[in-house]
Parts: sequence; structure tokens; C-alpha cells
Amino acid sequence: MTGHPLLVTLNEVRQSLSIKDVARIANVSHSTVSRALRDSPLVNPETAARIKKIALESSYRASAVARSLATSKTHTLGVVVATVADPFIAEVISGIEAAARQRGYSVFLANSDGVADRETSVVESFEERRVEGILVLASRVGSSYRTLLEKTSIPIVLINNYKFGDCAYSVDIDNVPASREATRHLIGLGHRRIAYLGDRFGFNSDTERFSGYRQELAAADIAFRPEFVVHGDGTPPGGEAAVQQLMQLPGRPTAVFCYDDMTALGALRGIRAAGLRVPEDVSVVGFDDLLIASYVEPALTTIRQPKEHMGTLATEMILNLLSGEKGEANVKVAGELIVRKSACPPAVP
Repeated sequence: MTGHPLLVTLNEVRQSLSIKDVARIANVSHSTVSRALRDSPLVNPETAARIKKIALESSYRASAVARSLATSKTHTLGVVVATVADPFIAEVISGIEAAARQRGYSVFLANSDGVADRETSVVESFEERRVEGILVLASRVGSSYRTLLEKTSIPIVLINNYKFGDCAYSVDIDNVPASREATRHLIGLGHRRIAYLGDRFGFNSDTERFSGYRQELAAADIAFRPEFVVHGDGTPPGGEAAVQQLMQLPGRPTAVFCYDDMTALGALRGIRAAGLRVPEDVSVVGFDDLLIASYVEPALTTIRQPKEHMGTLATEMILNLLSGEKGEANVKVAGELIVRKSACPPAVP
């Protein structure tokens, strides 16, 4: 191909068009094309209009990588989750993606398998990929991110942090008042023998929900019974196995407050396996309000976490940080008691 650059036809470059091709056709430098497509005032308006016309007619698409190199912005956020199979996480991600898309950002998703070391390595790999911000759901690392933040300028926001300790920025459910409300609901129905089915991994959320349970018992002048506290593993099988321990107790509990809905699903099955009915013999209350909670039989009374809203709040927090705005660092959102069919007054002896 020879001759003056202006004689190069659009058809000749359409199949392998790049910013260099646009520059050759317009007889300008590469940097001038880049500035014109970014509406830089440094480019003569007539020249800029001509470049844009060429780009439009030739179906030019600016490379996202090239733009990021030129502007030091990738308009991407990294999201680290313990597992994509968790229905709770799926709803939070929905809120993250909607808020990010509204602000022109894309989302990269990575799975840590709930392992602290893997979570840290995923976050570090996101940094290498030049994401602008990182959101971590159900972090197993927690306050350790302060050390990482000292090494990098990338903001990190935690959602439902599982580990104790002060972290830079976070969005969490306000566990203590929410669990007090769940326990208060059972007390209001007339229950006095109320068990707590927790999680054995020592997560911050479990500790706070157990604390709310105990506080509400004390407020109602109901004696705490250690034998009424058992632990599962956050899964239905774990909840089923744990609740069977409670059902074998002499003077068994008439109600069970569960750490989360997945545990509560197992509790429903374990109670029935013991030859008892829910809620006539044993009432059950969960925590999360997963989609499945309203479809099980009986429909589960539970504490609703505003999952999509939490994802939106965390995304807005991280994008505001990128814009230089520093609002509230640790946001607590309120839970909401959703009354369905799995709890009723205790049977008369």
C-alpha cells in the first residue's frame, strides 16, 4: 500500500482497524486521535470532528485496555466471594452490578472458597489487574486489610465481614438488634424454652446474633440455659444434625432461633425427623430471608437482610472513595422481621 496517507481507503483498514489506522486516514498523530476521541480541548474542533467522523464511519471501537493505559482508569471493580453457590451472595452481587453499571463500571468476580489465604491472593491479583476498587463479601481476613491498604491506593470495602476487628470501610447488617427482634417475637408468642442454633466457625455474625438472643432473654427475665445452644456449620445438613441434639433433651425447647436460613432449613427437616411438627410442636425462626424461605413448608419466619441494598451501598461507598469523597466508614443496616408460618404459640402441656 503506497501513496499519501489520505488516499488510504476505509475499506482497506476496516478488517484490522486500530487507532493507528484512524491516525493514518486523518493524517494526524496517534495522540491527536486519542485526544479527539476523549473530547480534549487541545484538539482543533474541525480536526476533532473529522477524526470522529472517520471513526464512526469505519466502526472504530476504542480499546478498553488502551483507554486505561492513557487515563490510568480501567472502570472496573473486583468482587471477591466465598462461593457463588450461596444464594445470599447472589442477591448482594445483583445490587453491586446494578450500581456499578449505572456509574459506567464493569465487575470482575472471583471465588475464594471461604479460605483466608486464597481470599488474600485473589485481592492481590485484582490489584495486579488494575481494578480501581475491590469489594469482599463475607471476608475471612477482615481487619488485616488495613496492612494491604497501607501498600496500595486501591480502596477495599467489606460486606458482612466475618472477622472481628476494625476495618477501613464496611457495610454490615446490624446483627444484635435484629436477633433481639427475632427472639422477642418468639417470647411474644409465649415461648420460654427458646434454643439458639448457631455456627461453629466463630464468625463475627454468629457472635453478635447469639449476643442479641441472650440480651433479649435477659430483658424478658428468662434464664439462659447453656444446653439450649448448639452449633451447625451454616448448611442444611449441619442444621439438621444440630437440632436433633436439642430434640433429644428432656424438657426440649419449644422454639429454635437459627443463625441463618440455610441452618433453619435443616432444622425444619430435623424436627420432623424426630416425629414433631413445625410450628405446632416446635417453632423455628431463621435469619437472612433467602428466596427459598417463602417456598418451604411451612414458610419460614425470618429476619430479612436487605441484600441488594447492601450491595448498592457498598458499591456507592467505593465509587465515592474513588471520587475523593469520604463518607461514613462503617455502615450498619437494619434487619426486618418477616412473619410467616413457621412460628406460633407453644402447645399447652
